[in-house]
Amino acid sequence: MIWKRKHILDIESLSREEISHILHTAKPMKEVLLRPLKKLPTLRGKSVLHLFYEASTRTRTSFETAGKILGADTGSIAVAQSSVSKGESLLDTAKTLAAMQVDLVVIRHTSAGAAAFLSEHLKIGIINAGDGQHAHPTQALLDMFTLQENLGDLAGKKIVIVGDILHSRVARSNVCGLTKMGAEVTLVGPPTLLPPELKVLGARLSHVLDTELPGADAVMALRLQLERQQSGLFPSLREYSRLYGLSGQRLEKTGKKTLVLHPGPMNRGVEITSELANSHYAKIEEQVTNGVAVRMALIYLLVGGTNNVMA
Repeated sequence: MIWKRKHILDIESLSREEISHILHTAKPMKEVLLRPLKKLPTLRGKSVLHLFYEASTRTRTSFETAGKILGADTGSIAVAQSSVSKGESLLDTAKTLAAMQVDLVVIRHTSAGAAAFLSEHLKIGIINAGDGQHAHPTQALLDMFTLQENLGDLAGKKIVIVGDILHSRVARSNVCGLTKMGAEVTLVGPPTLLPPELKVLGARLSHVLDTELPGADAVMALRLQLERQQSGLFPSLREYSRLYGLSGQRLEKTGKKTLVLHPGPMNRGVEITSELANSHYAKIEEQVTNGVAVRMALIYLLVGGTNNVMA
């Protein structure tokens, strides 16, 4: 297909064909990433700037690495040390960056809709690296890429996502993407973290993990934000781990060789045991590698490099 999209704001706005094209483009990118010498001239002369209003290690570093491998000039704004701390608005900050003639802005923001807001006011490309509790499209894409590498066609595959669904932009984006690709998705969590209105996402809802595991092709554990315990959303970490934590013994209930994913960072011993996280079932490190490949694909598609990505 001919790529025409200028921004990546969420999964909802992407068609199944566009998602497939992104995942297909990520394959040669991963081949480049695994080379001894990881450097392309593809985006030489292009510039990518990272504007992160929220703390991040994996996502920000992944984007920076992706841009550099493709040959783009990359930079990051330390928001705490920028004019933002002096009261400058998001739009004024972005306009300043656009005036510097950057080609692409990767933004993470605490407010839902921040990336979409910039896309309406700026002519440069925008990638949403996470906005509030709304969306995290690149995480969903790398998760789908990882699942596809290991499971093949996702149509008909049973995927279970367990954890703090209420506050998870990762869960929202994954449900949208996986269902578009034909997978059957079940969201599992305690009632306080899994409100019934989330049925609109297109997934089944359940409060009992053990009954949903049989037949699962993959299980994704979400990070439990520990501050939720102080809010009284669940009684204790021990109780949460007993009911919703992943372990090797619990995974046996699937009755097959089930993949285990986690977007990170992990609370070992709460959402997942160290034994399982370090096992061959877990694709957590593979997710990190694939994150660079998928973000390389997105930067390439949005900024527009040469026709030969392997050059």
